[in-house]
Amino acid sequence: MRRSATAAGLALVAAAWALAAAPLAMTGHMAAHMLAVAVAAPLLAWGIAGSWADPAERRPRIVTPLAMSVVELAVVWGWHLPALRDLAARSAVALAAEQASFLLAGLLLWSAVLGTRAAPAERRAGGVAALLLTSMHMTLLGALIGLAPRPLYGHAHAGMLDPLADQQLGGVVMLTVGAASYFVGGLAMLAGLVRSGEARA
Repeated sequence: MRRSATAAGLALVAAAWALAAAPLAMTGHMAAHMLAVAVAAPLLAWGIAGSWADPAERRPRIVTPLAMSVVELAVVWGWHLPALRDLAARSAVALAAEQASFLLAGLLLWSAVLGTRAAPAERRAGGVAALLLTSMHMTLLGALIGLAPRPLYGHAHAGMLDPLADQQLGGVVMLTVGAASYFVGGLAMLAGLVRSGEARA
C-alpha cells in the first residue's frame, strides 16, 4: 500500500511539473502548485513514513509540525508575491526552484504531521494544529488572490479567460484543493486522536 502511495505521489509530481512548465494561464499554474504541495506531498510522506527517507524519522527535533507549517507558509506566500511569481513565469531556473520548494515544504510538513514510529500524542496534536493553521493561511491567500479587484501578476497571459477572471479562478483552485486538503487532513488526525484517547480510557 505504501509503495502504491509513493508511486502515485511521484506520478503526480511529474504531472505537476509538466503543468507548471506548460504555457498555461494562472489557473493552470495554480493547479500545478496545489497538486505538488497538497496532493503529491501527503502521498509521498505517507509512502516513506518510518523509513530511512522519512525526514521526521531522521530529524525529529527539527522536522516538527508547527515549525514545518511556518516553513510552508513562508514558501507558499513568498512564491505568490507578484515579483517572485513573475520571475518564475519568465525563468526556467526560477520555475524549477519554485516547484521544488513547494514539494519540499509540503513533504516536510506532512512528514512532520504523520510523525515518527514512536510519535507521542503531543506530536499528533501538534500535527492537527499545523494542518489547521496551514488550511487557514491557504484559505486567506486564495481569498486575497480570488477577490483582488485587479490582476496581481504581470506575466504573459495564455488562455481563454481574461487576466482577472483567470486570477479569480486560480484563487478558487487554491481554496478548493489546497485549503481543503489540509483541513480534511487535520480533521482526520483529530478523529484519530479522539479514538485513541477513548481506547486508552
